[in-house]
Amino acid sequence: MNESTIRILLVEDEDHLAAGLKLNFELEGYAVDVAATGREAGRLLLADQPYDAILLDVTLPDVDGFALCQKLRDAGNTTPVLMLTARSALGDRIEGLNAGADDYLTKPFVLEELLARVRSLIRRRDWGRKTETPRNAGNVLRLGEAVVDFDTHDVRMRGEPLHLTKLELDLLRYFADNPGRVLSREELQQEVWKLHDYPSHRMVDNFIMRLRRHFEPDPRNPVVFLSVRGAGYKFVPLAPGSGVA
Repeated sequence: MNESTIRILLVEDEDHLAAGLKLNFELEGYAVDVAATGREAGRLLLADQPYDAILLDVTLPDVDGFALCQKLRDAGNTTPVLMLTARSALGDRIEGLNAGADDYLTKPFVLEELLARVRSLIRRRDWGRKTETPRNAGNVLRLGEAVVDFDTHDVRMRGEPLHLTKLELDLLRYFADNPGRVLSREELQQEVWKLHDYPSHRMVDNFIMRLRRHFEPDPRNPVVFLSVRGAGYKFVPLAPGSGVA
């Protein structure tokens, strides 16, 4: 196999759908492995050659796709994940993104849209692998020993690549654009998630915890993403070069 061939893992238990998607992605020039269960997906993910993207069905016979995605992220697997599901409720989409998915597409879907979304995920992953110095300093955040290029989505911690999901980057960008200002959970939901009058703020708190794990010197005692009791959160940037424990 050509080393430059893009490799996709399709985790889907519907045989006809999996076969059709595999054929169409192979016609696009991708190499595709198919797993019908979460256990089989785990086995394939342990192989030496990594995947460039994972298409993950939510409803699998042995594990919930949300739980599998969360396990991948907890294990440090940063491969872009596109979740596929027949569940179209807003709460399900949010659960998928909270679990660490990079994108979410409901069934039935148009093949061309799926192909376009996968191309977008792979472009972002390629950007994240670049090591050249960012050219546009206005869109670069230097946070302690981290460097975040919002144009290319390239995130580095002590020079090593660090994967953030699109929503994590969007949230970080909103904080970076509003340093020192107290931001309510309602404002963050409206400006980052584009959700208005959504009753639960749990997802905001979950994403703040993720950013703390990425960037705080001590996530248990935050100094960058501060909680303001009864009001929301405030972003206090670390000076460039200050370490993360």
